[in-house]
Amino acid sequence: MRLILGSASPRRLELLAQLGIVPDAVRPADIDETPAKAELPRPYCARMALEKARAVRAAADDLVLCADTTVAVGRRILGKPESATEAAQFLTLLGGRRHSVITAVALKCGDRIWTREVVTAVKMKRLSDNEINGYLASDEWRGKAGGYGIQGRAGAFIPWLSGSFSAVVGLPLAETAALLAAAGYRA
Repeated sequence: MRLILGSASPRRLELLAQLGIVPDAVRPADIDETPAKAELPRPYCARMALEKARAVRAAADDLVLCADTTVAVGRRILGKPESATEAAQFLTLLGGRRHSVITAVALKCGDRIWTREVVTAVKMKRLSDNEINGYLASDEWRGKAGGYGIQGRAGAFIPWLSGSFSAVVGLPLAETAALLAAAGYRA
């Protein structure tokens, strides 16, 4: 049984390595990640993981593992910022409040699909202009939902979370291990 990771995220590779897993192949899914009009964050995230799993080419007996991480403030989805200006807007919005980080995982083998969604509540401290500008200068915001990565410098901005740290990074380890076991995968 071959495992294909349908993601270009180096963080997801690192998280799989924590489970002792090295995928047989890495094939990022190329899909449109635009939310539908009035789509709520959790269903959006679940749809993205599912669409990614369906988009990755694989043999019928290959396992395809895909995930999507979405940052949400209430009903508002904060995707990957397209510019430093947008990243600064996200960080300003997140500062001093709680938000949700949703990570959906989809595992496909042939026509069978297993899914899980993990929602983590995260509080970011109120950020000064110097903190925001320093973070933007680091370029760590690039390619990250909500404009930050908790596993890097932004970890200093997070005094509290309730849920799965690994899900906020990009792949909930306990849930992913359970999905792989349910599909009969052994590392």
